[in-house]
Amino acid sequence: MINPDEDDFVDTQGLRGKVDHSTAGAQFVWEELSKRGQMGQVVGQILALCIASHHSGLIDCLSSDANSLGEDIFTRRMQKSDDRTHLREVTANMDERVVKRFNELVSDSNLTDELFQAMRALAENNKTSEGILRFKVGLLTRFLFSTLIDADRTDTADFENPGAANRRLKGVYTEWSVLIDRLEEHLQGFTNTRSIDSIRRRISDQCRKSAVRGKGVYTLTVPTGGGKTLASLRFALHHAKRHGMDRIFYFIPFTSIIDQNADVARTILEPPNSGIERGIIVLEHHSNITPEVQTWKSKILSENWDAPVIFTTNVQFLETLFGFGTRSVQRMHQLANSVLIFDEIQTLPINCIHLFCNAVNFLVEHCGSTVILCTATQPLLGQVDELKGRLHIAADSEIMSEAETLFVDLRRVEVIDSRKSGGWTNEELAGLALQEVGQSKKKNCLVIVNTKRSAQEIYDICRNRNGRDSSVYHLSTNMCASHRRKKLDEIRAGLSAEKPLVCISTQLIEAGIDIDFGVVIRFLAGLDSIAQAAGRCNRHGHPERGRVHVVNPRDENIGLLKDIQRGRDDAARVFNEYEKDPSRFNHDLLSPRSISQYFQYYFFDRRGDMAYSVPAKSLGHDDTLLNLLSDNPNAVKEFQRCNERSPNLYLCQSFMAASKAFRAINAPTRGVIVPYGKQGKDII
Repeated sequence: MINPDEDDFVDTQGLRGKVDHSTAGAQFVWEELSKRGQMGQVVGQILALCIASHHSGLIDCLSSDANSLGEDIFTRRMQKSDDRTHLREVTANMDERVVKRFNELVSDSNLTDELFQAMRALAENNKTSEGILRFKVGLLTRFLFSTLIDADRTDTADFENPGAANRRLKGVYTEWSVLIDRLEEHLQGFTNTRSIDSIRRRISDQCRKSAVRGKGVYTLTVPTGGGKTLASLRFALHHAKRHGMDRIFYFIPFTSIIDQNADVARTILEPPNSGIERGIIVLEHHSNITPEVQTWKSKILSENWDAPVIFTTNVQFLETLFGFGTRSVQRMHQLANSVLIFDEIQTLPINCIHLFCNAVNFLVEHCGSTVILCTATQPLLGQVDELKGRLHIAADSEIMSEAETLFVDLRRVEVIDSRKSGGWTNEELAGLALQEVGQSKKKNCLVIVNTKRSAQEIYDICRNRNGRDSSVYHLSTNMCASHRRKKLDEIRAGLSAEKPLVCISTQLIEAGIDIDFGVVIRFLAGLDSIAQAAGRCNRHGHPERGRVHVVNPRDENIGLLKDIQRGRDDAARVFNEYEKDPSRFNHDLLSPRSISQYFQYYFFDRRGDMAYSVPAKSLGHDDTLLNLLSDNPNAVKEFQRCNERSPNLYLCQSFMAASKAFRAINAPTRGVIVPYGKQGKDII
């Protein structure tokens, strides 16, 4: 990518590179504020960083590159020669109105005072380490950078396309009271014909009651099938109204379930025949949204999340806070004064734990937001290493005050430890699945495996044994999204018609997919994954409990799947302890006690992975993103070695290096057009 902020950049066509306006602007602010003592230097550096970086994304203060480790990039940028920036020429010819406004801002102590007070609040709230404080100051810088980028990009876009300005909502949304009335009216239409219906109503009512509480971090620990989506939305709407908050975000881990949840919310909040344009209230923003669904207006609103209710992904959240460039960061400031709901929080990547905890603490404690962590298997984010950043979560944060009782009341399955010496062959597992279809009352079975290869092999065996019967289904991420949705619709239709069927799937089906089997067979994996798989069994609480077999496959290669491998081993440890003393786990392998014990083991085993390691092949030396974005000790140490003094900077972070190393999904991907069905062929 050509970076117009680089020293040697010249626009050879338009010769616009003659004036490096980003550096000139940064120098202009830095020269004025750096003369005003320590306070002015800190504030000046923050503002200068934002201005200098508005083409490229936040630049490094100290370099973390192996060839220039510890080099003071910020100071070099501020000392860039006048023949390159033309700062003196520019300032001599500035518009008088600009000069007047600039002098008003820098002479009025409010500019520096407000920023310094924000930093003082960060320091006073910091009870852990200097590194965590620097990390949060870095987030404050990125937050201010976000406002600059959003203003700059929006103003430019509206100038080039005046019609775009008319499509923006600019924070003027439908009132919360109107949306609350629509949701409450919808909830009143639910009937209580089954015992699970009254439990779901109890969960929803508790969320409504808890919405009056103050802003903060909350957990909503509810078994799968408990109606978390609408219950948490009910909390959010009432909470947002009570505290005058700006918007509600629903962050979902997988694109395979986001449209399902967004459609539910849209049906309620954007009712048919209301005259409301799609996406004005419920905005979907994710990689799988198709052109015929995303209007030009929703595309514009997605640029900076300009809507009252936004359904997006955990990937988008993490990219907004830590990703490279300027596109994602444009949205960061919209997270302030908002309700942030994280669905299936246990799926948070293990290497992002400390980054996530520190970011959430910043958003809640300094940006006025409220966070709700929703799951049936609550990870112990408040118990990780405090010096690296744990979630600041109060003892009374749980919305469901009687969570253990709730799990007993909503227990709909029996988990059967079907592990055996030597493990199960794929032939045996296919036989078990077909046997369950033949013997179970519902005549269906779901098999969830850990690898795409296992799914394909067991599917082929079942098809061959069943005479290639169409009642055998296969799901994996080898299929495109449209293909998976079509197969899921066929499976749901078959289940509704009570037809005998078996489905063999990878983990994509286990978190949040609204589907109901009588029997589930789950390959041994993390206990949180097993609990999610159990959520696809007897989902609607029929009196006869469903069966969930946990099996250990003989032929499974997960050597490269570290998360699954560690989770499997720690789940096996809990299973073995349960066998010796079931009362310790409340006689339920999926009870909160069991899940808590599992995460105690899993987080202890993975504690070294939580700071987002960056290998030497990326930087030339081993480091972590947490280091790069906080006090950057390796770069500071090298600067001290070379200069025999400490750097004369408050912020020493390697922002650019960190953002380039960050991947919310640790896999190289590229979007492709697939010739699936007539539509795919027509697009090509």
